[in-house]
Amino acid sequence: MVVNFAQTSASTELLKQVFQRIDAHSCPKLFNFHMHTVHSDGRLQPSVLMEQAIAIGLQGFAITDHHCIDGYQAARVWLEDWQRNNSNASIPHLWTGAEINANLLDNEVHILAYAFEIEHPSIKPYLQRKPTTGQEYQAINVIAAIHDAGGLAVLAHPARYRRSHLDLIPAAAKNGIDGVETFYAYNNPSPWRPSALESQQVQKLAGEYGLFNTCGTDTHGLNLLQRL
Repeated sequence: MVVNFAQTSASTELLKQVFQRIDAHSCPKLFNFHMHTVHSDGRLQPSVLMEQAIAIGLQGFAITDHHCIDGYQAARVWLEDWQRNNSNASIPHLWTGAEINANLLDNEVHILAYAFEIEHPSIKPYLQRKPTTGQEYQAINVIAAIHDAGGLAVLAHPARYRRSHLDLIPAAAKNGIDGVETFYAYNNPSPWRPSALESQQVQKLAGEYGLFNTCGTDTHGLNLLQRL
């Protein structure tokens, strides 16, 4: 398969522009950069996820199954078919995505990969349905692999780990991370809304270290507007 780096580059640049505009009101009805399907540990079929994304009116999103792009690929086929039958409708932008386990400061963290070229050899070890080990498991190498594949790397839910986000974000920035999942609902509220204190702290650190702010529901259940 021919790797279309020009297409990946354009997709990545578009995502950077979107990330620059993300705020506390972006999720879950305009953008959503964290969701799971039955292809990892979620309950949504890709087709149902896509139906919801269209119904919500999402402008852009990414499916971030763990170490897997099967859900993304199924959703892409569904979207292309839907587009053929709805040529005049507004089409949401679907970026490639995956959630990857990594070691950072001797803690396991999750790194969200976006807008990468799925056939690039650097990303392949991280799309084998299971976490990597050894050097490939180190955050600095995960981030480098995402970059090599033309993508962007984001630290998922920074305030959900054993180690404080006040430590993890500076370390992730030192390792080359592009952004942090700033707007995240840590207590699964209904309706979904980002946790105020954590979001404020993460946004402040993002500003200090020149990182993008992102948002996502981290949907594992049957509703894209909720986490569980």
